[in-house]
Amino acid sequence: MAQVSILDRGQTIARPEFNRWLVPPAALCIHLCIGMAYGFSVFWLPMSHLVTNANAAACAGQGFLAQLTTTTCNWSVPAETHIFETFIAVLGISAAIWGGWLEHAGPRKAGFIAALCWGGGLILGGIGVSVHQLWLVYLGCGLLGGVGQGLGYIAPVSTLIKWFPDRRGLATGFAIMGYGGGAMIGAPLAVWLMARFSHDGIRGVSAALIILGAIYVVVMSIGAFGFRVPPMGWHPEGFTPSEAENEKAMITSRHVHLDRVLKTPQFWLIWLVLCLNVTAGIGVISMASPMLQDVFGVKLIGGGAGLSPVAQKAAIVAAAAGLVGLISLFNSLGRLFWASFSDIIGRKTTYYTFFVLGIVLYVLLPTWGRLGIPGLFVLSICIILSMYGGGFSTVPAYLADIFGTQMVGAIHGRLITAWSVAGIIGPALIAGLRQYELDHGIPHNQVYNLTLYIMAGLLFVGLICNALVKPVEDQHYMSDEELARERALQHEQAGSGGHAASAARGQAGIGTALAWIGVGVPFLIGVWIALAKGAALF
Repeated sequence: MAQVSILDRGQTIARPEFNRWLVPPAALCIHLCIGMAYGFSVFWLPMSHLVTNANAAACAGQGFLAQLTTTTCNWSVPAETHIFETFIAVLGISAAIWGGWLEHAGPRKAGFIAALCWGGGLILGGIGVSVHQLWLVYLGCGLLGGVGQGLGYIAPVSTLIKWFPDRRGLATGFAIMGYGGGAMIGAPLAVWLMARFSHDGIRGVSAALIILGAIYVVVMSIGAFGFRVPPMGWHPEGFTPSEAENEKAMITSRHVHLDRVLKTPQFWLIWLVLCLNVTAGIGVISMASPMLQDVFGVKLIGGGAGLSPVAQKAAIVAAAAGLVGLISLFNSLGRLFWASFSDIIGRKTTYYTFFVLGIVLYVLLPTWGRLGIPGLFVLSICIILSMYGGGFSTVPAYLADIFGTQMVGAIHGRLITAWSVAGIIGPALIAGLRQYELDHGIPHNQVYNLTLYIMAGLLFVGLICNALVKPVEDQHYMSDEELARERALQHEQAGSGGHAASAARGQAGIGTALAWIGVGVPFLIGVWIALAKGAALF
């Protein structure tokens, strides 16, 4: 007799009394933890000052490979920042590789492994900091952490979409909102921990990473064990799939297999749609603070009258730092707003909005710079970043509309490779063009103009790709026999109409309330901190 594990997908099929509104908090437990990826920059400077007695002459000009194993020289910030690129790249690769496995293994097993990889990776990275071995930090935070990022990112998607066929955008928006907001919680906590465990003038980076890793293992595991999947044939009371399909022609009730999805033009068009939207947005994220300082300078602080040059510079940096807090807030809340709005206007129309409005705002940004209006500049960037986040949260529902729900988690995993590509292209493009403009004598307040116009051009290409997305041809859908075999691999059980109705009406009791409070309170604290930082701009 086969041994049954509590991690198996078959052990997560919901009972009649289960309330589907318990699934989004479980997803948020995971995404709020892995969302610390956006806050990792708080470690770079403290990590570059760990060796207090370093011989400056001996360490000068030390290359990247030498820094991986040195114990006597400080690491450079550029050598450290590749950790971020590593786990973002591994995120996309691991999501693509293990997306199909995840559909069969279920969200609980995938979420628990993600907890061990992301949390354990941070712990291993903290050990690497304590023994001053940069290669160990790359192995822990970059490689192992990247696997945890990939599995954790896609683990809730398929489950949420199946629980909320009537509100696909809202459900995925709640979860993926957590990824955008994770840094609002994790970054201030990391800064506090580094200060709390400082000694002899050295920030407590190692302790901060280890403690964060332990916290994330626990919280993500709670989320993983909170997952339940609906029984086969389940749907909310009053919801008829066929009616939804007829209502919006871009929504199908049939399913495309993972092995066939790459053969469809729709997949590659949506891949480009996401890649181009993310390329434009992530480029702004990577340079938001220096961009604001370069374009407006002392105008950010009302001219800086009465301040010394040193005080002026400090005030400008503080004001620009407020933009980073606002970006985190709009990036997070935009994920929920736009994904929910897509339930009303449709996914394709939502992406039309992203591209058309984005083109207008990117073209206007240089104008706000020339006119010296930082308020409109900041507002435009915040709207752009809300659509950047909205692109991430809307795309899972877009995929479910086009390819069906049966393997949407695995399909989403392959699509996330667009993020990995954009994460390299966007920052490199905006930083490279900025340096090119400076090298050719362009004034600091104009060095981003060409870049912003190019970003608008990328969005125009995305607009065309989105317009070309059409329903999938019949030949790509699974037959009834293929669908039955796929569901057998997932150990799905058919549910009666009574089962479905009961699950849809599950009582929103104290357990549901506590679950939402548990994820809501930390998130709201993060929002408050972000607003406090953003207030410096005004």
